[in-house]
Amino acid sequence: MPRKARVTPGGMVFHVLNRGVGRRQLFETEADYDAFESIIAETLDKCPMRICGYCLMPNHWHFVMWPEGDEDLGLFMQRLSVTHVTRWQKHRNVVGEGHLYQARFKSFPVETEDYFYQVMLYVERNALRANLCQRAEDWRWGSLHARILGTPEQNALLSDWPLSRPRQWKDHVNRPQLDKELNAIRQSLVRGQPLGSPAWIQSRARDLCLESTLRPRGRPRKLAAED
Repeated sequence: MPRKARVTPGGMVFHVLNRGVGRRQLFETEADYDAFESIIAETLDKCPMRICGYCLMPNHWHFVMWPEGDEDLGLFMQRLSVTHVTRWQKHRNVVGEGHLYQARFKSFPVETEDYFYQVMLYVERNALRANLCQRAEDWRWGSLHARILGTPEQNALLSDWPLSRPRQWKDHVNRPQLDKELNAIRQSLVRGQPLGSPAWIQSRARDLCLESTLRPRGRPRKLAAED
């Protein structure tokens, strides 16, 4: 049965995620992280994309993307993923020896109101939440660091936001996120459903043929599983 086409309309914000198959380490050294950021830059040259935020973690990564055209997100992610897999396998002399990623990337529509800030907070806090750094901006391979402490090359990966950037955003990112926000985002990740107000979720799910993600399922998965 052919795969169902992914619907990612231009002008809409998406939370994008992928992880290594079997939670395999995608990034084992600092050079691995740096190489991936270089691949992001190369991909931007070929497939323009507004990247609002990102965080690279040892076995997975998150992006917050704001594509302009309907096909932009898929084209960008395909080129990014294929290039990364090819170079990762070649560097380790394991070309053709199985998968690197667990599946295609996941993408979740995000309402551009308070929910945009919530998902940005979630992504930019990721390394801090995992105890990989003392402060969120200290994690070198994320958008918070890139904007305020990063190299010009890192800063060039990032676009403006669809909403104004709050004052003292860095301090806000370093404070714990509300449990209700974490749970809503994790439910979006686990269920594959839009993130936003109840009415917006229903509307986007209908428009994007995602209504099945809103229906009750069997035994619930652990919500923290996708961090």
